Amino acid sequence: MKSSLMNKLIIYALLLVGVVFTVAPFYWMVIGSTNATDEILSYPPKFLPGDFIAENLKNLMGSVDIWKALLNSSIITITYTIIAGIVSAAAGFAFAKYHFKGKKIIFAMFILSMMIPYQALVIPQFNLFANFGLLNTHIAVILPQLTYPFAIFLIMQNMKSIPDSLLESARIDGAGEIFIFVRIALPTMIPALAAVSIFLFTFQWNNFLWPLVSLITEDMYTLPVALATIANQDTIDYGQLMLGATISVIPIFIIFLFMQRYFVAGILGGAIKE
Repeated sequence: MKSSLMNKLIIYALLLVGVVFTVAPFYWMVIGSTNATDEILSYPPKFLPGDFIAENLKNLMGSVDIWKALLNSSIITITYTIIAGIVSAAAGFAFAKYHFKGKKIIFAMFILSMMIPYQALVIPQFNLFANFGLLNTHIAVILPQLTYPFAIFLIMQNMKSIPDSLLESARIDGAGEIFIFVRIALPTMIPALAAVSIFLFTFQWNNFLWPLVSLITEDMYTLPVALATIANQDTIDYGQLMLGATISVIPIFIIFLFMQRYFVAGILGGAIKE
């Protein structure tokens, strides 16, 4: 009994340490957004909220068009998440439930593409979009990575849990493939789609390198690119930088808060085989 209690105490203590190390940077970011730069860099550091948040917001709005950047990021990320989610669901369904020539080779290429450093793709990707005249547009940021390999893999693993007999029964009743996909497959994949949506949303919301390269004018900047311009100034105002970082984290936090009950179910759904 004592040994079991001691093991639980050790586990809880380790979990508590993990929580502290995980939450501490976010706490420091939020606290920093309410203080001036000299207070953030002071020693000993301040761990309580300050009263400089209004001034930080004013300075932030003076440095970059934060609301325009927030709007650009929202449009790009929401559009990307919806389209990439549909593409991932359709591709995952095809890989899981259809048999066609070259299926294994195509899927292997998808998986192997995850091993290619994204930096190696930037130059040819830039030349391609430049030739089509799509640079400095939302489309230039949305189109790449619409076929997100991990999302397709996760959906495919979850689709395998749908019995083939159910799909065959629908075909015998005269249902078309689109009807089967939309009315039978997708409703059972809500947890997986929610998990994929979180991954896609987070990836695109935090996407920095390609928007930095493909977006030229300030009015098209996404939030990460706009905040990077503050960090590249000669004198860095850490108060407004931390306030901008805090604003950028809020949408991801809200998305995960509302969809967290589906997240674990969607990740573990791939462990269930037909």
